[in-house]
Amino acid sequence: MKEVKKKHSVWLSESAWADVEHHYQADNCSTKNEYIEKAIQFYSGYLDTEHAEEYLPRVLADVLEGKLGALGKRMGHLIFKLAVEENLMGNLLAAGMEVDLDTLRKTRVRCVREVKETNGEIDLEDALSYQKGVEL
Repeated sequence: MKEVKKKHSVWLSESAWADVEHHYQADNCSTKNEYIEKAIQFYSGYLDTEHAEEYLPRVLADVLEGKLGALGKRMGHLIFKLAVEENLMGNLLAAGMEVDLDTLRKTRVRCVREVKETNGEIDLEDALSYQKGVEL
């Protein structure tokens, strides 16, 4: 159900009206009245701290959804690219090496343990020194 609206006269400074004219379309408002009404609701919520849950969660949710959505999309894309490169590297290595399945399984267990212990901060130099039996 649409709320009934009534006409009201208000006095605004030229700078305030210039702000309305400059910003209402940037806020995806179709009219200046819509922009002013949203501004009043927002500021009233800001002043009315006992009813902050009426505007803060909506505002925060909108901002977080936008920012986290973009971050999640970017991270998903990067993880996919990384998985493709890792798969390519694994296939190339497997084609040129003679490793039995038992050794592969033992190595995987060791790698999982090392990644957990170091929070993933293992580089090729660490792996090479382990395989050659050299302590750094």
